[in-house]
Amino acid sequence: MAYIDCFNGDADGICALTQLRLHSPVESELVTGVKRDINLLDRVAAKQGDLVTVLDISLDKNRVGLERALGQGAEVFYCDHHFAGDIPEHRKLTTLINTTPDVCTSLLINQSLKGRFLEWAVTGTFGDNLERSAVAMAKPLELDEASLKQLQNLGIYLNYNGYGATLEDLYFDPAELFKRTSQHRSALGFINDDVETFSTLENGYHEDMAKAAAATAIFAEEHAAVYALPNESWARRVSGVFGNDLANQNPDRAHAVVTKKADSAWLVSVRAPLHNKKGADAICRQFATGGGRAAAAGINALPEADLERFIAVLSETYSA
Repeated sequence: MAYIDCFNGDADGICALTQLRLHSPVESELVTGVKRDINLLDRVAAKQGDLVTVLDISLDKNRVGLERALGQGAEVFYCDHHFAGDIPEHRKLTTLINTTPDVCTSLLINQSLKGRFLEWAVTGTFGDNLERSAVAMAKPLELDEASLKQLQNLGIYLNYNGYGATLEDLYFDPAELFKRTSQHRSALGFINDDVETFSTLENGYHEDMAKAAAATAIFAEEHAAVYALPNESWARRVSGVFGNDLANQNPDRAHAVVTKKADSAWLVSVRAPLHNKKGADAICRQFATGGGRAAAAGINALPEADLERFIAVLSETYSA
């Protein structure tokens, strides 16, 4: 019997698995990657009796891999908050899936574990830009403002590290980051004890965001705006957190950040208005390689020829 942990390489995936493995420590095979690498079950070769944990990736995008793992006799626990489609019924499948806009995987795992590792749950929820949910969750911790801000920053930095076209774009392989976070029962303890990791992420984040601040909108109206970034590693790293920052600055407007790829296609990150957290996934699913959740979604490779149509769909969705 083997343990296989599949998890999104962003803050939510890392913090969700950190909670689970602090609760139930096991030696497991780690299957993860950059944030946009979500077809993780395609890489799993499970066998009879294996225990597969899947966190923070769409069931709909991993349906074939899931059915294969179950067919091979593995037991699967699946926890997520992205669009799932029809959820299979199988005696060896346990699901904890909730796609409402103010929920993330770290929050769901926290509920399952009854708040046992609440600092990590709060960190992951902040990382998914669910500030209101994170602040509400954190109340039992009775943290001062500075400590709560530290958890928020850690969530942002972990999330920032997940963005990139390849692992080479990232400061840390998400599997390595999980190995480091899971050594600490407390997220604040991780910040204080693993100063090198935290400082590397913090410095990289601020350097990249300073560059992104110079970006100008290629489309802007009252209800939606689109910003373009160049084909550079810093731009790929910052694309998602820059979108979150834009959303926080103007919560009544939808935002898209389009980052040029080497093949001239665009990597797209969409954020629904914070005051109207819906529609982002529906927009992105209209294009090949698109998906996500209602509040935040993306397209892995938008052809140059489709950029104008994408902008039109974004504008029409939020001006209605």
